[in-house]
Amino acid sequence: MTIAEQIDKDYVEAYKAHEKTRLGTLRLLKTAAKNRQVELMRPLTDEDYLDVLLKQAKQRQDSIEQYQNAGRSDLAEAEAAELEILRGYLPRPLSQEELDAVVARAVEPLLDGGMKMMGKAIQAIMGEYRGRVDGKAVSDAVKARFQAAGR
Repeated sequence: MTIAEQIDKDYVEAYKAHEKTRLGTLRLLKTAAKNRQVELMRPLTDEDYLDVLLKQAKQRQDSIEQYQNAGRSDLAEAEAAELEILRGYLPRPLSQEELDAVVARAVEPLLDGGMKMMGKAIQAIMGEYRGRVDGKAVSDAVKARFQAAGR
């Protein structure tokens, strides 16, 4: 079953069960996906849908931070609930141990090039583990690895 089919199925279930938050989140997700489909002028692949999901999750995360900084915990909680629903459709994120192993594997051959090779390592990891890693966490881990090597 594709991501789109799963979301459509879950949307109908949420509608029938009167799950307001889940229904609203899936409605916004379907709208964002439709907008992306119109933009691309072709049906969305699972990869395209993953991009939409990641963008929507990132928007929720940014909103949570802004609401918390503004002292609006009620709105932050609503965004957190939506984010949790969206995370259910994303691939399982890498654990810290898995991330460390991936970083070590990607950085090792590039250490001789010095800090200027940091971007290549980050790009390789982000490309291979798209949707499973946070860009900032990867960047920090790669930077720490290069610094530990003294380069």
